[in-house]
Amino acid sequence: MPLDLHRHWNANTHHHRLVLAEVGPGARTALDAGTGDGLLADDLRELVPSVTAIDRDPGVVERARSRSGADITWVVGDILTYPLPENGFDVVASNTVVHHLPDLGAGLARLAALTAPGGVLVVIGCARTASPADLVMDGVGVVAAQVYKLRYGLWKHSAPVNLDYPHTYTQARRIAAATLPGMRWRRSPMFRYVIAWRKPA
Repeated sequence: MPLDLHRHWNANTHHHRLVLAEVGPGARTALDAGTGDGLLADDLRELVPSVTAIDRDPGVVERARSRSGADITWVVGDILTYPLPENGFDVVASNTVVHHLPDLGAGLARLAALTAPGGVLVVIGCARTASPADLVMDGVGVVAAQVYKLRYGLWKHSAPVNLDYPHTYTQARRIAAATLPGMRWRRSPMFRYVIAWRKPA
């Protein structure tokens, strides 16, 4: 079933709809890179017949596996090194994971390599506030977050939290543009950025 925001709303799950909107009607395979509690993998499985979900934390993966009733391939491994098939996934999604990687450019390149020709890569990322425009957007986000919390409550996920973001929004956008030519960038008020990139067929 689609995600119930009344049970599972936070700034991460808020962005699932943006990922799902990029899934094409012909998509057959999807990868949730850094699956955490597996909620995005569940949502992808509603649209895509074959979903693989990977996370390097065995406990997180086991909790996701035991909670989910969906037909999903659960993998314990590092997204940078685990032997996943290159060009193997019509949809590659990564929600609030790339700031954990040691090198943002290398991480995006790895996710791009796993994306099938004609497929889509969607990345939800975190970055540091460093400009007046960032502050304005954050202010909007603070108000919006309070509205959503009143409506849905706040769900706390079990995956580790890291608020030490190595890049500003401007730096992250430049790295993404250099790594993923033609990518689309969106600054979300909910303290995130969104990258959507379609791999040339």
